[in-house]
Amino acid sequence: MSIYVGNLSYSVTEDDLTKVFSDYGTVKRVQLPTDRETGRARGFGFVEMESEAAEDAAIEALDGAEWMGRVMKVNKARPREEKSSRSGGGGYSRRY
Repeated sequence: MSIYVGNLSYSVTEDDLTKVFSDYGTVKRVQLPTDRETGRARGFGFVEMESEAAEDAAIEALDGAEWMGRVMKVNKARPREEKSSRSGGGGYSRRY
């Protein structure tokens, strides 16, 4: 399981998040998605920790905490939703 961390400053780095979350346990991985077009951080990230107990402690302590001038939103990450494939064509046909 991983932790969703939202409302981050755009200047936050993976090292910054690792340091903050390591106060609550061993951090296994940090991801900061970037915008495909601009390459700029998107203002949220994901942190994976060694144990569920460490994740719970970090969520409890950091959700709503102010960090780098922003109030963080920290909770369990939900599984990524599959984009539904469109069926039925979605287009139109001309009648002559």
